[in-house]
Amino acid sequence: MTEGQQGKYAVSVTLESVQGGERNVVQSAGEAIMKGQFLYIRYEETQPGPQGGEVSVRNTLKISDRGIKLIRHGGVQSEQSFEPGQRLPGFYRSPYTQFNLITDTRKLDIIRAGRKLAVTWEYDLYVYDELSGQFAISLNIQEEPQS
Repeated sequence: MTEGQQGKYAVSVTLESVQGGERNVVQSAGEAIMKGQFLYIRYEETQPGPQGGEVSVRNTLKISDRGIKLIRHGGVQSEQSFEPGQRLPGFYRSPYTQFNLITDTRKLDIIRAGRKLAVTWEYDLYVYDELSGQFAISLNIQEEPQS
């Protein structure tokens, strides 16, 4: 993320997650903020709450040339980091449970063209040192036109 474009701009975010043949897609408006060598993407999503209804979760992706960190706040709190060939610690907390995570990233590709960004990564998720799932994620960020 060495490009010199600093500042904040509106983006559309599309995040697709595949685990065990099940596909989940999140589309949201967000904002991108370039600070030094890091690109931060912020967006909100709603997801089913532990007692029914929906809860709002604020997501921040911190993207560098080496990897990604996903930070979530709101109805749940979690942190996950992804760097190819690395097993990195994280956590998940909700009002009803909490546990430590480890991500083992097998593949990470970051393609940036101006204010467009495409990121794909694959990882194994471990909870309490037990394999919990294998994930394939694709993230597409596109600048929203100013109105």
